[in-house]
Amino acid sequence: MTTPPLSSPAPAAGPSPHPEQGTRTRTVLAIAATVVAGVGVATQSRINGELGQRLDDGYTAALISFGSGWVILLVLLALSPRGRAGFARVLIEVRQGRLAWWMLLGGLAGAYFVLAQSLVAGMLGVAIFTIAIVTGQTVTGLTLDATGFAGARRTAVAPARVVGAALTVSAVAVAVIPRLGADGFPVAAIALPLAAGVAVAFQQGLNGRVRAEAQSALAATTINFTVGSAALFVATVTHVLFVGLPEALPTNPVLYLGGAVGAIFIAIQTLTVARIGVLVLGLCLVTGQLAASLVFDVVAPLGPGSTSATAIAVVLALTGVLVASIRWPHRRRGATRPQA
Repeated sequence: MTTPPLSSPAPAAGPSPHPEQGTRTRTVLAIAATVVAGVGVATQSRINGELGQRLDDGYTAALISFGSGWVILLVLLALSPRGRAGFARVLIEVRQGRLAWWMLLGGLAGAYFVLAQSLVAGMLGVAIFTIAIVTGQTVTGLTLDATGFAGARRTAVAPARVVGAALTVSAVAVAVIPRLGADGFPVAAIALPLAAGVAVAFQQGLNGRVRAEAQSALAATTINFTVGSAALFVATVTHVLFVGLPEALPTNPVLYLGGAVGAIFIAIQTLTVARIGVLVLGLCLVTGQLAASLVFDVVAPLGPGSTSATAIAVVLALTGVLVASIRWPHRRRGATRPQA
C-alpha cells in the first residue's frame, strides 16, 4: 500500500481513523503477544524442570536448553541479512562507546532463569515456581519503569500501575501461603525463582535497549543467548568437574525443546517491551505464565499439584494486568463542564 502524491485530489469526505486508533491496536497486539510469551515461559519451565529431574543435574539440563536455543538462533541469524546487519550495528555501537558494554549482559539473567527452572521447578511445581518468579518481576518492573532503566522512556508511578502490581503480588501471597505449612515443601528453594524474577525484569529492559540499537529482534535475541550460553557453559563445566556427567540422556524429544521455546518468548519480549514498558510486560507475562502453569499442574503435574488457591491467584493476576494496562482518564483541575 502506497501513500498518494501531494498533488492528488482530496479523498471523498467521510470519517477517517482517529490518529490514536493505530497506536491502541498495536498496544493491544503487543499485550496479547506478551501473554503468549508468558505461556511459553511456563512451557519452558515445565520442560526444563522435568529434564533436570530426569538427568538429576540441573546444570546440564540448563546448558542443553539454553545452548540448543542459541544454535537455532545462530542458524536463523546466518540466513537473515537484516539480523546480521543488526548484530554488526550493535558491535559498532559498543566499540564507539554509544552503547555501554554491560547492556549486552541480559543473557546472564536468562541463563540464571533457565538454571533455576532446571534446579527447582520440579521440586516446587510449575505454578509455585511461576508465582515466585512473579514477585521479583512485578516489583522490579515497577522500579525500572520509574527510573528509565537502560535508556527506556520513564513511566510515572501512576496509582493504577501501583494497584495492578499490588494485585499481582497479592496473587503470589494467595498461592504460596497455603503451601508454607506443608510437610517437605522446600521453602528455601523459593529464593531461586524469586531472584530469577528480579533478574528477568532487568533482562527485559536490557534486551529492549539492545533491540532498539540493532533494529532487529533476531540480533538482540542472539546476543542474549550467546552471553547466556557462555555463562552456562562455564558453570556446567565447573559443576561437572566436581560431580561428573549424568549417567544417561532421556530419549523423549520433547524434553529438548526448551531452548526453542525460550528463543521465541525472548524475541517477543524484545519486540514488545518498548511499546508497553517493563511493568506491563511483566504483568502480561505473569498472566500467561500463571494460566499455563495452572493447566500444566492439573494436566501434567510436576512436583506439588495446584490447589484452588492457585486458581484464585490467576484471577488476581489477570485483574492486575487489566488495571495496570488501562490508560485511565485524568480530569484537569479547575476544568468546567461545557455549557449546553
